[in-house]
Amino acid sequence: MKDKRILYVSSEVVPYLAENEVSLMSYDVPKMVNDQGGQIRIFMPRYGNINERRHQLHEVIRLSGMNLVVNDLDMPLIIKVASIPKERIQVYFIDNDEYFKRKATFADEEGVMYPDNDERAIFFAKGVVETVKKLNWVPDIIHVHGWMAAMLPIYMKHFYKNEALFSDTKIVTSVYSQSFDTNLDPEMINKVKMDGVPEEAVSDLETPNFENIMKATIKHSDAVIIASNGVSSSLTKYIESSGKPFLPFVPKDAFAEAYSNFYNNEVL
Repeated sequence: MKDKRILYVSSEVVPYLAENEVSLMSYDVPKMVNDQGGQIRIFMPRYGNINERRHQLHEVIRLSGMNLVVNDLDMPLIIKVASIPKERIQVYFIDNDEYFKRKATFADEEGVMYPDNDERAIFFAKGVVETVKKLNWVPDIIHVHGWMAAMLPIYMKHFYKNEALFSDTKIVTSVYSQSFDTNLDPEMINKVKMDGVPEEAVSDLETPNFENIMKATIKHSDAVIIASNGVSSSLTKYIESSGKPFLPFVPKDAFAEAYSNFYNNEVL
């Protein structure tokens, strides 16, 4: 992987959030590529339960200050950055007071999903791409982890399809086990269509549950990794029949070689 540029876009990353299958792989995979001489960047949302002082987050003024339109509203984009201790890995945080200041990730203290999670996902996707454009850093691969990052492949293939910067960039999506049981806002598909995404391209979002969101994401990805042993049989069948290159589930102790081979032989 030497000198390959890989952008990791994730819902959750350790050590900034608690350990789970998404947050752990969103740390382990970039670290593996970094150790092999690849160039990486990691992006995640700056949720309000991330301790900025402990993790030494600071705002990057030259990257902040842009407004992004979500559901016809202007939402200010704030970019913060931190380094994972001992790893010399930079993590960029997409922030906005309206979407991410609350003191939890996806649901309130009663476990009720936030009603604007769909808009948060759209804002996150746009914020990542706009920031990478400002960095003028051209990734060979964008690797997406977690449902909050799932709008990025869709926006890359439609909203940003004419961006020359990404003309040779491939998108890989890691699919994990189901992480919520409800539907997001039923207006989600209309909010995405407002950004010029054709209805037929995101028809799955008419019922925006976890599985349908991941189907829409898979449809817009260039390759797929089954990253969890707990992916539903229906979603596994969908991946297998998608015609996309895919990597079946690999246990953690064997993922490094499998992921490297997949990047090099199936994606690049």
